[in-house]
Amino acid sequence: MARRPIDLMHGTLDVLVLKTISWQPAHGYAITQPNEERTGGVFEIEDAALYKALHRLEASGAVSSVWGASENNRRARYYRLTTLGRKELRAETSTWHQYAAAVTSVLGTA
Repeated sequence: MARRPIDLMHGTLDVLVLKTISWQPAHGYAITQPNEERTGGVFEIEDAALYKALHRLEASGAVSSVWGASENNRRARYYRLTTLGRKELRAETSTWHQYAAAVTSVLGTA
């Protein structure tokens, strides 16, 4: 049975975007694909939500962007982490690990 996509919890998308572009600068499609692949399709990131997150992160100074050509030679905006974005990613990653451990400890009890 195929896994059904789930809605991302508030705040999750930002940290996933930051992590993905920490590997290398990327345009929108190149940000969504690794997340969908790594989660076996559990996370399907809608374009509107992705671009809202990217604009929010750019406005906060966590990411910057430049125009370039995509793999199929189309014009695309490439996003990369800033120094502030790297700090934010570290902080958010730590918070998510603590959160996941806490939820797991509650769910794992009888």
